[in-house]
Amino acid sequence: MCTGKCSMCIGITLYPLALISIICNIILFFPGWDVKYAQKGQITEEVKKLGGLVGGGVMVLIPAVHIHMTGKHGCCANRCGMFLSIILSAVGVAGAIYSFIVALSGLLNGPYCDVGNDYWTTPFKNEKADYLKDRALWEKCTEPKNVVKFNSGLFSILLLVSLLQIILCGIQMINGLFGCLCGTCRDKDKPRQTNITVTSAVNVSL
Repeated sequence: MCTGKCSMCIGITLYPLALISIICNIILFFPGWDVKYAQKGQITEEVKKLGGLVGGGVMVLIPAVHIHMTGKHGCCANRCGMFLSIILSAVGVAGAIYSFIVALSGLLNGPYCDVGNDYWTTPFKNEKADYLKDRALWEKCTEPKNVVKFNSGLFSILLLVSLLQIILCGIQMINGLFGCLCGTCRDKDKPRQTNITVTSAVNVSL
């Protein structure tokens, strides 16, 4: 596949992934679908680190725009555009890695919740038991409602999305390197089509 077309495919694919990452991070601020917890600051610590919003969102969205636009300039774009896409893709990889680490930490530590008598803590942090496998442990969190399921589901999505972003941005770094070294490639069919048209016109006139 031409490096330009590859860039366009990667850029277009990164758009929804970045959007999903941003939406998931925003939703995580409203456990139990209630705004009162965000107002009181009773939010899981990993949510406040904005891994999905900044890392998997903004830091991936900016490279995605450039990668997509680079693919539009001719078949393989230009050496300068491809070189810049390598740098921006590295930024995207860094952002996606940050989102991945935050999401993984959020899954391992578990949610910040009320365990009774208005005592808020992270009950599953540093525990030997795997709360993700033992759903009976989820009852420790009395508030927000279904917060364990809520957090684990969204953090799992962020984990998967960030992994895909790392792979795609990594591919673009390699693709950009080829585009930078090989330069632009033009559509070679156009001159041939022109020659055929001219030849046909001459034959008709004769």
